Amino acid sequence: MIKLEGLERRTAGSLTFSLGCDFHLSYENLEAVLSHPGRYTIGNSKYLLVEFSDYAIPLQINEFFARLFARGLTPVLTHPERNPILQQDLRRVLEWTEEGCLVQVTASSVTGFWGDAARRCSQWLVEHGAVHVLASDAHDDKYRLPVLSAAHASVAKVFGLDVARALVDDNPRAIVNGHPIPFLSGG
Repeated sequence: MIKLEGLERRTAGSLTFSLGCDFHLSYENLEAVLSHPGRYTIGNSKYLLVEFSDYAIPLQINEFFARLFARGLTPVLTHPERNPILQQDLRRVLEWTEEGCLVQVTASSVTGFWGDAARRCSQWLVEHGAVHVLASDAHDDKYRLPVLSAAHASVAKVFGLDVARALVDDNPRAIVNGHPIPFLSGG
């Protein structure tokens, strides 16, 4: 928390920061988030970034989601287009969005940085109305840059400027502020 406060002072209020994490879903982690959601959610909101393992998705995933929903939390599934298990069955992602999960796709997947499979899967998810956020998934300023402009342009070209703006601005802003997202596409 001290580093966050330091960043806010250094930017003199020109930027706003909030904490969050890619939450790895396991039984132990689920119990932890249900007991202390503010430790894991985005800026103490109801939104929880959920990342699946590349090796297994818990058999009881629907029960996990039900428990999160019952606690008032909304799972935001991060980069399912890059998950090798989900790449084989993207309809699972559609089912989870119908239950109330949100989906965050990595912008550089849309532009092909993560390979053709991730690019195709991200496009399929957008086409089926199962993407709510395009995020940079930036980890540094050298290899995984915080760039959204190319993905924004790509989505705008195919799906329209309103959809692109919703995915990179309107919905993320609502999530960070703890509000309902304004844009849910119908596919």
